[in-house]
Amino acid sequence: MEKAVIRLRMSMHDAHYGGNLVDGAKMLQLFGDVATELLIRNDGDEGLFAGYESVEFTAPVYAGDYIEAVGEITKKGNSSRKMTFEARKVIVPRPDINDSACDVLEEPIVVCRAVGTCVVPKDKQRG
Repeated sequence: MEKAVIRLRMSMHDAHYGGNLVDGAKMLQLFGDVATELLIRNDGDEGLFAGYESVEFTAPVYAGDYIEAVGEITKKGNSSRKMTFEARKVIVPRPDINDSACDVLEEPIVVCRAVGTCVVPKDKQRG
């Protein structure tokens, strides 16, 4: 199946808690954007996110971290599309070195995994 990927840096605006911790809901927002791209590629329509079957937060995300969110359609019904998602931390800031230092991680850190279902009504499918 085709995959979609988004990579972006978490900003201070994304930080919601003390210590510049980013709210886990930000990962779900990224998964929603990945799902939209997958539906457009598959069906020619943005579709709707029906719900999550599972969500697992596995590591903290902080302002300054670069996150890569990946998703793929794993099962197709008449109008439903089951998808799996994973968000990985790929670059981290290094304020201990200086204000603008960052490291590319040799091994990305998985920060969130999820399984969800989206729906594209039959009359809107063009794929």
